Amino acid sequence: MKPTFPCYITDESKPKPRVFAPSISIPKIPEGEKVDFDDIHRKRQEKDLTELQFLIEAHFIQRKKDEEELIALVNRIEKRRAERAEQQRIRTEQEKERQARLAEEKERKEQEEARKKQDEDAKKKKALTNMTQQYAGVQQKQDGKRGAKRQTEREKKRKILAERKKPLNIDHLSEEKLKEKASELWQWMMALEAEKFDLTEKLKRQKYDINLLQNRIQASQR
Repeated sequence: MKPTFPCYITDESKPKPRVFAPSISIPKIPEGEKVDFDDIHRKRQEKDLTELQFLIEAHFIQRKKDEEELIALVNRIEKRRAERAEQQRIRTEQEKERQARLAEEKERKEQEEARKKQDEDAKKKKALTNMTQQYAGVQQKQDGKRGAKRQTEREKKRKILAERKKPLNIDHLSEEKLKEKASELWQWMMALEAEKFDLTEKLKRQKYDINLLQNRIQASQR
């Protein structure tokens, strides 16, 4: 049994079915005869009943059409809703695929950058190792040279001290000459102290630079 729906949809532009009522001739009253009012009333009721039956039939025909149109409209709505849901599902899947591609591309770039960084760190470490080895070789050579020349440096030092440490011959000098000699010795001693101070500061600076370089090399190796 088909479901019945109330007729909410009306369309005045659609042609309504015409109701064809059978033509019933009006009974003629014969002249000079007795009028049968019961028969006239009965025929009139039959006419009204026939017209009512045609109206009811037309009503049900129109109602059936309205129900069919309503069912078709509901079907179109459901179909359109299903199409929209399918389109939304497809868009969601495409967006997920796009996000997955972006995440994969980002991960690939990060891995590539990490690999490049590792390669650069390895190159730097290798270069520092080579520099350390070279520095160690040079240091060993210098130490060897220092060991070989240590005796020579001592001899030079003794020679320089011997040249600078001369005996003073002041017995024959007068008081003014002694004062001049004392002033000369004082100036010479001040110059030596200044030279000693400069050499000491230069040595400290060289030691500081060497320690700083060694610390950098050790930190790089670690």
